[in-house]
Amino acid sequence: MKLREARCQCGQLRVHTRGEPVRVSVCHCLACQRRSGSVFAAQARFRSEQIRVSGEIREWSRKGDEGSTSVCSFCPCCGSTVYYRVVEERDVIAVAVGAFSDPHFPSPASSVYEARRHAWVNIGGEVEHHD
Repeated sequence: MKLREARCQCGQLRVHTRGEPVRVSVCHCLACQRRSGSVFAAQARFRSEQIRVSGEIREWSRKGDEGSTSVCSFCPCCGSTVYYRVVEERDVIAVAVGAFSDPHFPSPASSVYEARRHAWVNIGGEVEHHD
């Protein structure tokens, strides 16, 4: 079984995952652009039982475009958002792919909110594209 570790920049907050993600995706919505500090966000969703979190966290919640509530969990020391969860999806946690710092991490299967994608961004490969 594949074991991985995601962490914040300072290393205080860590997420240990067991097994493969349920889904890897990229999101171009404006909220994810702000959350990630990039022009899109890449996240890997895992079932809750596949994840173990260690370290201190702070949380911030926001209401999404479609009405769901996202709770972002970040390190109080360095500010890195390491994972988030959508309240209505109780059994799933989304971990920021960049927090794994693994260039061999599985590629995304879907790209969402592409209507807000920056014109110069191209998500290639076998990916489902959704506006």
